[in-house]
Amino acid sequence: MKTNVISLVVLALVFLIGAPFAQPVLAHHAATMFDTTKVVEITATVKELQWTNPHVWIQVYVQKAGGAREEWSIEANGPNSLSRQGWRPTSFKPGDVVTLRVNPMRDGTPAGLFVGVRFSDATTLGRWDPQP
Repeated sequence: MKTNVISLVVLALVFLIGAPFAQPVLAHHAATMFDTTKVVEITATVKELQWTNPHVWIQVYVQKAGGAREEWSIEANGPNSLSRQGWRPTSFKPGDVVTLRVNPMRDGTPAGLFVGVRFSDATTLGRWDPQP
């Protein structure tokens, strides 16, 4: 009986000490800055692929009307998840021209959440439905 009480006290202390650290972990995965009700399609030139945890980033240049070049940051899942879906650190090479589908930022910032990509050889990664 005494062992059960001690076990419950230890479990309660672990919970009380660990609870404040749980919120930042949950907050990290919020994607409220992206408008997931919209999918935009952009044609872009790859600047670099950042194969890092906790999320992979694809930096691309988009040619705007009038000739200006705009840099976009595209967030994707983590390397472990993406590698199981066929991605490799060499999937995006600097200079590649790709067509990306992303959930855009709600505030109009040139960035988005990765949905899918079509490469110049017509291969795809991610979700690439006939209609965005």
